[in-house]
Amino acid sequence: MIVSDSSPSAWLGLLDNAVLAWGLAACGLAQLSKLIVELIFYRRWRPAVLLETGGMPSSHSALVTGTAAGVGWEMGFDHSGFALAATVAFVVMYDASGIRRAAGFTAARVNLLPVETWPTPPEKQLKESLGHTRFEVLVGSLIGPAVALPGLVFVGSPLHLSQLLGMTLG
Repeated sequence: MIVSDSSPSAWLGLLDNAVLAWGLAACGLAQLSKLIVELIFYRRWRPAVLLETGGMPSSHSALVTGTAAGVGWEMGFDHSGFALAATVAFVVMYDASGIRRAAGFTAARVNLLPVETWPTPPEKQLKESLGHTRFEVLVGSLIGPAVALPGLVFVGSPLHLSQLLGMTLG
């Protein structure tokens, strides 16, 4: 029987997972950069983009490539753990630029149908921004390792960083 450990030391172990932390940091930076893209290319301030899927760059791609790069760095790029992480990254990126993008195109077409088409009119339109172009995926996939690898090499985990800054977490 496996009993989960919910002690404070178990949570500290999570804070010591540098690969997860830097993968999430890459995802966050990519998502934040969507706001900058909105400002530069569309000349509008739209903070809602921080909570949306789709768009430039792909934050999911940044997350999975940053995490895969971190796994490769820590375990070795010849390790089966890296192979698994890289495989998951490829599936996520393929899905974002293929299936999710196609679903967005389909939603756009459905949204153009007249209201009279439906026995019961929809309450709101379908979300159209679901996937990414291949370029958006590529940019996100480059952000991941660009954030994660220097973070792993020069900073370490959030727990290690807090100790360097003189903060005690447990």
